[in-house]
Amino acid sequence: MKAHDIKAMTVDQIDDEVLKLKKEQFNLRFQRATGQLENTARVREVRRDIARLKTIARQKRGSPAPAAGRNSSKGL
Repeated sequence: MKAHDIKAMTVDQIDDEVLKLKKEQFNLRFQRATGQLENTARVREVRRDIARLKTIARQKRGSPAPAAGRNSSKGL
């Protein structure tokens, strides 16, 4: 899934797509565990698509990016 396709979606559509991909990711994990997974690259694609969807959804909601690291706000 391309970023420009995701940007054209509403936040609700993005949330639905994330849910769908998480279900697919769950099924792929089971297929891998039982030795039935044929397309191993799909696991990586799904994981990256979920991250891409979540990133763009956060940007659309206007939420600030999470702080990097545990002690970033302490000035250490």
